[in-house]
This record gives sequence, structure tokens and C-alpha cells, in this order.
Amino acid sequence: METTATIRGEIVRYLQNHRMTINQFARISGINSGTLSNILNGNRPMSMNQLDRITEGMEFEEVHFYELYITESIFRTTPDWRRLGPFLERCAELDKLDCLHRAARMTLENIIYVPMLFDMAELFFKEEKHKAAALLYECVAESEKFQHSERLALCHYRLFMVGLSDNVDDNLKLAVSFEQYINRLDENYQLDAYRKLINVNISLLRWDTVEVLAKKMGQIARLQYKNNFNSAIMNDEQEKPIVFYILYSFLILASVCRESGNFGEALSYLSLYENPDWIKTPSEQEIIIIKQFKEWARANRYLYRLMSGHSDALSEYVNYVESRTDEIFPALCNIVVAANRHRINIDYIIERFREYLIYKPQRNQLGKVSEQVTMNQHARLLTELGIYYLNSKKFNRGLVYIVDSMEYSIKINSDRGMLRCMGIFEQFRHAATEDILKRYNELIRDVQKLSVYAWSPQV
Repeated sequence: METTATIRGEIVRYLQNHRMTINQFARISGINSGTLSNILNGNRPMSMNQLDRITEGMEFEEVHFYELYITESIFRTTPDWRRLGPFLERCAELDKLDCLHRAARMTLENIIYVPMLFDMAELFFKEEKHKAAALLYECVAESEKFQHSERLALCHYRLFMVGLSDNVDDNLKLAVSFEQYINRLDENYQLDAYRKLINVNISLLRWDTVEVLAKKMGQIARLQYKNNFNSAIMNDEQEKPIVFYILYSFLILASVCRESGNFGEALSYLSLYENPDWIKTPSEQEIIIIKQFKEWARANRYLYRLMSGHSDALSEYVNYVESRTDEIFPALCNIVVAANRHRINIDYIIERFREYLIYKPQRNQLGKVSEQVTMNQHARLLTELGIYYLNSKKFNRGLVYIVDSMEYSIKINSDRGMLRCMGIFEQFRHAATEDILKRYNELIRDVQKLSVYAWSPQV
């Protein structure tokens, strides 16, 4: 029998040290003595279930033999999915991701395993084992990087989805990487992929890209709506009825126009999602969607008037959103921007909605709002509040908000946010108290650390 650094050798040493026979250990581990004898003599490969039983019988940690198992059962032999598949599942379950990644990569030379790795990645994704899924998607994508397959595109879509975080710089890299694959996706995934990519680009303020994506999403959605007899029937991968994506494309295009100050064209797009009379006999879910877009249209009419300098629209806007708690936070963000643009006093509004100045995830009638969009809105709200109070010569309160926004921008790694806050603070540095200046200088050191890390040479 082997006594080298192998699993079999470890078992033999264990039996010798504990003066135990194969039959005795067979009873402890629950493995047939004949099967155990064949394993120890190298006449039979060890299954994942048998490995777990042996490890438990020896009273070792569950993952004790995993590194050796990769070498003996995957690297030194032809990979067998009956062993590899259960091994990957156990690695994901126990969060032993280094072993999972190493084992998966050893199979890449044999393309027969690529579909199986992909299917397992999909299983992990549905079970929300996202880190494990991402490692397998990366392996599949690397194996098929010279192909133009739908599977390759779906891998990059999944990596985009599981990779999104509160780090703005990382989200930008994910968005840019995924954009080149979105048109290769199966149509069952495309509309939601466009919606998610649009939301990320909104949070990154990439409005030119947002416009292109929104137009493309609208074209695809209208074509699918035309070709589907019942648009309310959704495939398993589509989160909302097709009419949502059509109306959402108009809403986003209106937002693009608003950002550029083109309120006339924004109103043209608004009318397209305000009264979608082309939707015949809408389903119950479509009725909810139509109602939500009508509410957004009404609120945005008030907003466009306010942004255009009509301060009389402010009270109407506030009264309208006040009873719609899901809309208060985005409305408050817009109101502060308008107040700074047109020097409108909104002290009473800030006081009335003070509880909405604290960051929290947002929802509306149609579900959860993109976390990336909410983070961007919150960062901007803090900055605009700072500007509002600085314009009102309430320097202490204004600089506190600017420093708060700078701290939040560092947290989400937003270069744009950090630079804007630094520029504003330096302009009003003369008005800063010692406490605020101390906090600001501490944040500057944090920014410098981030810069050093970002520009460290790669060796």
C-alpha cells in the first residue's frame, strides 16, 4: 500500500496509528469494507461522497483532503464529471472557492466539460452562490473567448450582474466590458440586460451611452411586442412585460433630454409614456405599469417646469409627491438641484423631508430601484445640499454636507464625486472650522491612499 503524500497514504497512516483494521474503519465511515479495500489499493477511484465519509470518520475538517483530491482525482486522471461535478458543488457549499477554481481550470483543455461547467454556474447563480458562479463563468468565457456564441455572451451578462457593487470604478469596468456582448444575447435576456446596463450608466453619468442603449432597448421591445400575440406572457428570464421596456425607453430618453436642458424634447418623450393608448386590453400587471408611468409623467411635468425656472411649480410638485412616499427621495434630489440653479428657498421642504436625507434602498410600485442609481442620487443630494447652504451663507452646515458627500464618494470610489467636493471645499476653505478642516484633511489622506493604490505599478 502507498504511504506517500496521497489520500490513500494518509488513510493507511491513520489506520496504523490507531491500530485499526479496514473492517473497523469501514464500520466507522459507513463505506463497504470491500470498496474501502479497493480504494486503498488504488483499484477504484474515490467518489466525493466516499471522501466526505472517510474525512468525517478520521475526524478531520471537511475540506482536509480537497487539495489532494484535486491532484489525484482530477489532475492525474482524466476528469470524470461524476467526481468533478459533486466536488465543485461541495466546494461552493463550503465556500472553498480556491479549490473550486483550480479544479475547474484543470478541465478547460477538454471542451467536452465546458457545457457542464456552464450548467453548474447557472445552478450556482440561481442558488445565489454568486462568487462560485462567477469563477465558473470566467472559466467558460476564457474557453470560448474566440467564439461568438450566445453562451459566451450570457457568461459576460452573468459576470456583469454578480459583479455590480457600491464601487463606481469597478462598475464602470463591468459596464464597458459587457457592452460589447449585449447584442449577442438571446432575446429572452436582452431587454433586462439593456435595462440593467442603462441603470448602471445612469449612475456613472454616461448620458451619451444611456441614450444609445435606451433607443436600442426600445427598438427591440417594440419589435418583440409586435411579434407577440400576448405581450403579457413573459419568458422565464424576463422580469417584466414587454410594454414596460417600451415605456421605460421613453422615460430614459426624456431623462437624457432633461439632463441636457432640452425640456421641449423631454416633454415629447414624456407624452409617449404618459398615454400609451396603443396597449389594447392590458393585463392586470400591465395596468399597474401604465399607472406607474402616468404618475411619473405627472411628477416630471412639475419637475420640468421647476427646472425651467417656474418656481410656482414647486408647491404643486411637493404636494403631488408627498402622498407617494416612494417618490419623495428622487423628488427631493431634483428639488435641491432646481433650488441651486434658480436660487429658490427650500428650507421648509428640507425640514419637512429630513428623514429622506439618509441613504436607504429605494422601491416603487414596479419593484426595487437600481442600487447604483440610488447611490449616485444620494451622493449628488449631499453635494447639492452643501452648495445650497453655502449659497445661503450658512457655511458651517454647507461644508459639513460637502465633507459628508466627499466621504460617501470615497466609500463608493467615485472620482467625479471626490473631485467635485474637493473643488467646492477649497473654494470655501476660509470659512471652515477647525473640526471640519480636520475631518477634511483626514479624507484627503484617504483619497491619496486610493490614488497610490490605483497607480501602483503592476509587476
